[in-house]
Amino acid sequence: MSARILVVDDIEANVRLLEARLTAEYYEVLVAYNGPEALRIAAEEKPDIVLLDVMMPGMDGFEVCRRLKEAPDTRHLPVVLVTALDGRNDRITGLEAGADDFLTKPIDDVMLFARVRSLTRLKTVIDELREREASGRRMGVIAGVASRLGGTGGRILIIDDNERQAQRTFSELAIEHRPVVEGLPEKAMATAKGPVDLVIVNAVAKGFDGLRLAGQLRSEEATRHLPILAIVDFDERNRLVKALELGVNDVLAKPIDPQELSARVRTQIRRKRYTDYLRNNLDHSLELAVTDQLTGLHNRRYMAGQLEALVKRAALGGGPVATMLIDIDHFKKINDGFGHDVGDEVLREFAVRLASNVRAIDLPCRFGGEEFVVVMPDTRLDDAQRIAERIRLHVAGSPFRVMGGTELLTVTISIGVAATQEADTPEVLLKRADEGVYEAKAAGRNRVVARAA
Repeated sequence: MSARILVVDDIEANVRLLEARLTAEYYEVLVAYNGPEALRIAAEEKPDIVLLDVMMPGMDGFEVCRRLKEAPDTRHLPVVLVTALDGRNDRITGLEAGADDFLTKPIDDVMLFARVRSLTRLKTVIDELREREASGRRMGVIAGVASRLGGTGGRILIIDDNERQAQRTFSELAIEHRPVVEGLPEKAMATAKGPVDLVIVNAVAKGFDGLRLAGQLRSEEATRHLPILAIVDFDERNRLVKALELGVNDVLAKPIDPQELSARVRTQIRRKRYTDYLRNNLDHSLELAVTDQLTGLHNRRYMAGQLEALVKRAALGGGPVATMLIDIDHFKKINDGFGHDVGDEVLREFAVRLASNVRAIDLPCRFGGEEFVVVMPDTRLDDAQRIAERIRLHVAGSPFRVMGGTELLTVTISIGVAATQEADTPEVLLKRADEGVYEAKAAGRNRVVARAA
């Protein structure tokens, strides 16, 4: 998996060395020699990862990282701080500035590429979600801004068979979060499928294979998006690299430093809330794309796709498909006499009655205006006619309460029913049902007409 990487260092020799290593592995490399230049290139070029030296004159790496994470256009960029300082305070300062990971000079090639691959996977997921969200905003089906994306109050699952270590981790995190501890892999997997924001797994546990458990979390549909923080022994380099290759989001060295633990947990939960926000917006936009906002029923676009597939299946020997086209009688008089707000109340109430009187397999949709369609899979004409009559009676038999219940309106409907015949298309089927509606209206309205041909 290739990526565009911005390398930032004030020493040209360091830049050229990293550029050569990354280019040899087919990464595209951008370079900057100071903080302001790095901020400009990051904003203009939108790299996939920033490798950022900490010790630079003027604006140091911590400040550059902080500004990247504060800017809306660059806050999603993964930042790896590169430093000759291996001290605890520098790691914590970097995490609080928003850094996603660290590399220590002299840079180890294996660790470099393992971390680059891991962060590239993460960036790809976030980019796809951001692009889809942007499309939803352009279409007007997503509005508003992210809220409550901070890294506090998270639900954390600690999977560790080392009781002392697990208890220390629990006690540290309980100040800010809601942690639970589980020492058995089977129970841990079940818990992880519930509402969890982060999983912390001991990758060097004695009673179970922590890396295998991390791989299982990544492979399960219900847990594949959960962030995983692995507790590792940095002296066991192969296991550390394998953890990153399996998709672990972050690693924490033994013995655990409480402040570093808190900072890394905060970072992972903040990122999860951001990706959850993007996914929820995407789900919402997809729902709006196929749903009529006034009635909550599916819209004409969704109905057309489903009907086409069912008619094709029927033509290939599948069960017959019936449709009913429904028109609310004298709806214009309701709008003219009581106003469009009351008209909307009638449409919403009718949608409720319609949905409550069709079968679970049927698809009630708003066709447009006061017209509705019900697509009925595996349904013969006479069965569809009986269901249509039940709907008509339910609507006509009980007045609609509108204007806060102060007014009662008698509403009736005219329904045309049709079922597939040989060589029918969706258009032909709907036209036959539409002809049934016209016939019902011509005969006095408030009736069902089934059209066999």
